[in-house]
Amino acid sequence: MSQRSCLSVVLAAGEGTRMKSAMPKVLHAIAGLPMVAHVVKAAEAAGATGLALVIGHGADEMRKAAQKFAPKAETFVQEKRLGTAHAVLAAREAISKGYDDILVMFGDTPLIDAQALAAARQKLAEGAAVAVIGFRPPNPTGYGRLIEKGGRLVAIREEKDCSEAEKKIGFCNAGMMAVAGKHALRLLDKVGNKNAKGEFYLTDIVEIAGAEGLDVVATEAGFESALGINNRAELAEAEAIWQARRRREAMLSGVTLIAPETVYFSHDTEIGADTIVEPNVWFGPGVRIASGARIHAFSHIEGATIASNCDVGPFARLRPGADLRNKAKVGNFCEVKQATIEEGAKVNHLTYIGDARVGAAANIGAGTITCNYDGYSKFFTDIGEGAFVGSNSSLVAPVSIGRGGENS
Repeated sequence: MSQRSCLSVVLAAGEGTRMKSAMPKVLHAIAGLPMVAHVVKAAEAAGATGLALVIGHGADEMRKAAQKFAPKAETFVQEKRLGTAHAVLAAREAISKGYDDILVMFGDTPLIDAQALAAARQKLAEGAAVAVIGFRPPNPTGYGRLIEKGGRLVAIREEKDCSEAEKKIGFCNAGMMAVAGKHALRLLDKVGNKNAKGEFYLTDIVEIAGAEGLDVVATEAGFESALGINNRAELAEAEAIWQARRRREAMLSGVTLIAPETVYFSHDTEIGADTIVEPNVWFGPGVRIASGARIHAFSHIEGATIASNCDVGPFARLRPGADLRNKAKVGNFCEVKQATIEEGAKVNHLTYIGDARVGAAANIGAGTITCNYDGYSKFFTDIGEGAFVGSNSSLVAPVSIGRGGENS
């Protein structure tokens, strides 16, 4: 399957009115990353070589956001919302390029995992024309049921159209599917809109393909992986699931989380083995922690690099650009921003270090601040190796303290 080309068509045109937000629904974040970006990452991990984003509401905002998480994506606007098949056909130009596989995904399913997508693609590699991804919710009420006969999927039946026997089926439609590229446009163009809403439903291609004698199958994803987000309560639930997965992954890779349910990771947090994280720690985007560090309780870390055997907190704040070298110490009620704390240096208590270098083995006394901003420009403070800065010092930048220097 690795030889097969794949286009991922991500439907992201919905207004998301139940989010009660001016921002497009799919740009609301899970672990600091727009939910649609999580979908894109899963598609890429499943081998997608092309990406088509179908957008509508907030199109300009969507394009701007996509430049960050999917700079090579093609964007297509669904001018009128006439159903899911109509939305997919908005990306006709991309679909017609001759990809082997077409993955159709939804931008509001941020927990979908690459394995579920790869399993659907594998069915195409084995000869299926359509592979629909299903799941088994605890309560299937409200979901379309997957109707199978003899190992083949023959229909997706909306609950209102199900017989009593069909309503008892627990295998439900997750909405996502893989379609063989050579059949995709022909099947999509055959979808009609003779239904109560006058819309073109993607699910109709199951019966259309079956009527042509093509092989249509269903694959199964975990319940959590298929969850769609419609409101902020569901967004919070998805965040909780994502965090639980990431905490477990961290612990299995050798990180100690003393109270894992109180630690929050970002989508890109990197954390080395033998690091210990105490309760109530928040990691924002851009954090890299090497092995053997200790992060004490109630610390807030974002955009920072922490080397091996560093000691941070409690109640420390590391802002973007904080760079702690081996065995550095940033203690309680300290803030570091755009500054390097070199090997073995100590910034222990009630201190602000910004736009600065603290040399190796230097000691910064309690209550010290670097006054780096005059209201117009930022200036640099350089504190040399082994320097000692006494308590309650205000270092007005630009200023340098030499190697072994002392300020009291």
